[in-house]
Amino acid sequence: MSYPVDMTVTPEVSAHFDEDTNTISYIVKDPSSNHCAIVDSVMDIDYAAGRITYDHADALIAEIQNRGLTLDWIIETHVHADHLSAAPYIQEKLGGKIGVGEKIMIVQDTFGKVFNEGTAFQRDGSQFDALFSDGDSFMIGQLRGEVLHTPGHTPACLTYVIGDAAFVGDTLFMPDFGTARCDFPGGSSEVLYQSIQKILSLPDETRIFVGHDYKAPGRDDYAWETTVGEQKALNVHIGEGRPMEEFTSMRDARDATLAVPRLILPSLQVNMRAGQMPEPDEQGDVFLKLPINKI
Repeated sequence: MSYPVDMTVTPEVSAHFDEDTNTISYIVKDPSSNHCAIVDSVMDIDYAAGRITYDHADALIAEIQNRGLTLDWIIETHVHADHLSAAPYIQEKLGGKIGVGEKIMIVQDTFGKVFNEGTAFQRDGSQFDALFSDGDSFMIGQLRGEVLHTPGHTPACLTYVIGDAAFVGDTLFMPDFGTARCDFPGGSSEVLYQSIQKILSLPDETRIFVGHDYKAPGRDDYAWETTVGEQKALNVHIGEGRPMEEFTSMRDARDATLAVPRLILPSLQVNMRAGQMPEPDEQGDVFLKLPINKI
């Protein structure tokens, strides 16, 4: 299977690592203009104190302003369960459209019920400016981005292929750390395997930018850039042509041992709303819910 990617174009990629959530946000610039996009922004939360801040997002904003760039897109690889999106905060400061996969509606329906959101919460993806499907494209200045639907971690996961760079979110990690968990609602190790094969069908020289890094045992530094060729040869979960049955058995057994992400409850409530908080009450106060025995 092949995808219409232009490997002759090399976008400028600036990575911003958030050590609190091990998330990497990216500024992706069109090399032929001053237009850019942000992939997977982070809003800071002190969950114990119920306090929201924007240091990570402000760093992205400052770089874009200091470089004189125009922000076209603020795109999400999926509805994150480990950090809150700063997309609407950045949009208010810099403009740009907020995009996510069209399968967000499945996630909204699932977690709308978990959080007992009622009929006021729209489950049609209308909180976002654009809903992407497999095979869609979008423009960052003169730079074309291609959309691959790569579910398995969640139903709505996307990979964005922009020139010679692929932003894979949580689908793949660095080769020495492996692949995403599949035990969230709508996840599937078999589907993840198939999605990874989509990514690995890209040219070997395609740069891969991962959504998180946790420093695999024996590695001293955080890392977030690899290639399709390196993943095919070296990924500890999927490399060297590992067959599906072996992968799914390993992945399912591993997932059964993993803890629930620390920020899953606030993250899902906010991110299924495109980074917006729930509606305030009559006094203007905002609350996040803590459902009991629902996750």
